[in-house]
Amino acid sequence: MNKILIHCALLCEAQSFINFLKLTQNTSITNIPNSTKIYENDDIILVISGIGKENTIKALTFVFENYKIKKAFNIGIAGCCDASIKIGTLFCTNKLLPNINFASITTVDKPLDSDEDLETILVDMEAKYFIEFSKKYCSDIYVFKVVSDYLDTQIPKKSFVIELIQNVYPKIKNYL
Repeated sequence: MNKILIHCALLCEAQSFINFLKLTQNTSITNIPNSTKIYENDDIILVISGIGKENTIKALTFVFENYKIKKAFNIGIAGCCDASIKIGTLFCTNKLLPNINFASITTVDKPLDSDEDLETILVDMEAKYFIEFSKKYCSDIYVFKVVSDYLDTQIPKKSFVIELIQNVYPKIKNYL
């Protein structure tokens, strides 16, 4: 059966989806990459990869080799170089969608503390790799990012990230 994939780097980014969609952790998988966790139900597989390129690609390799995916989502937080954009603002970075902001995103390998070389409003550490890898297996791909900071090198508190994602969950849910 074809499933919907939700990819998050961190558990705190995934927590709202785990709760609202009643996903349970699959602990019976033996060949899963170390940093990866899988939660699922009949329709959805949610994978938590850990931050960055290597973790994202390892987790996605596992998912696409072991599941048939009909639609793929990368959901998480992003830094923003425009302080006039409110923290908590939701963006789709790869499709124009009704009632959802659009902005392009730069994916970096280490956190930025300045927008000196940044040509986009948003920055994260997984989106580019998620899209590049997923489009080999799936054509229906969405990248949703929530502004969490203004290029702060510190990862925000878990409770803050959970709240940010929880607030935008109703808008994202419409596309699942």
